[in-house]
Amino acid sequence: MDFKEKIRVIPDFPHPGIRFKDITTLLKDGPSYKAAINQLADQLKGKQIDVIVGPEARGFVVGAPLAYALEIGFVPVRKAGKLPAETVEANYSLEYGKDALAIHKDAIQPGQKVLIADDLLATGGTISATLDLVRQLGGQPIGLAFLIELTYLNGRDKLKELDIVSLVQY
Repeated sequence: MDFKEKIRVIPDFPHPGIRFKDITTLLKDGPSYKAAINQLADQLKGKQIDVIVGPEARGFVVGAPLAYALEIGFVPVRKAGKLPAETVEANYSLEYGKDALAIHKDAIQPGQKVLIADDLLATGGTISATLDLVRQLGGQPIGLAFLIELTYLNGRDKLKELDIVSLVQY
């Protein structure tokens, strides 16, 4: 399946010169959404993964169904201040700003093998902060999974030590 056909590109959003990749058009098409998750799951079968971590919010719509398909747990990473129990935090830079992410302190056990899933790999800022959180808790990151990879932003270069799976590259 050509998933690019299901992803809407919006020019000049949120700033002039940005070509935003909108996955909502893929998500609303049930068979395409299912095929995308199944294809990611097929590429990850056989890897020893204890839990999937997904950053807010689009990492939830990739990570949670992927965890379900692989029959493993899912851990949400949220914006700082949004989780109810004790957390650890990491700051990061976006393509167009700065933010902080948080994870519950008891979300990952030391030594657990963790896959991080998100909708998009761009510069690697969000994923680097998520990796920092996983490592703070003693988790062992073993790979990354994305619907989309923006190869021209070279995010993969910052994450060379990990296996990376992406369905669509721009």
